Amino acid sequence: MPNILVIDDDVIMLKTIQYMLNKDGFNVVTATDGTEALDLLNQSVFDLVITDMRMPRMQGMEVISRLRNNTKDKNLGIIIVSNITNKDTMADALQLGADCFLNKPVAVEELRSSIMWLLEAR
Repeated sequence: MPNILVIDDDVIMLKTIQYMLNKDGFNVVTATDGTEALDLLNQSVFDLVITDMRMPRMQGMEVISRLRNNTKDKNLGIIIVSNITNKDTMADALQLGADCFLNKPVAVEELRSSIMWLLEAR
């Protein structure tokens, strides 16, 4: 069973994604900001990270940068789920190392297919 870390300061969004992924058979751990997420990543092995961009204490861009610069997490799949619509910010996140960028509110099937694609690719 793949382990997925979901990072979002919106507790409703966090619980919704967690519920959906648990129903699909994934083991899901949640964090409400990037700092908490990095602590969890140091304690456990994950197959995929789903992160928001705007969060307290540490933004999504910083999380992506740290993951891509960490040997242990370098090949970890990263999906961004955010309400940011600025094309430059989206391009920057992808260039930094995110694998895909999905807009909120995210369609369940779109998120599922992105997860499956990344898990199969890794």
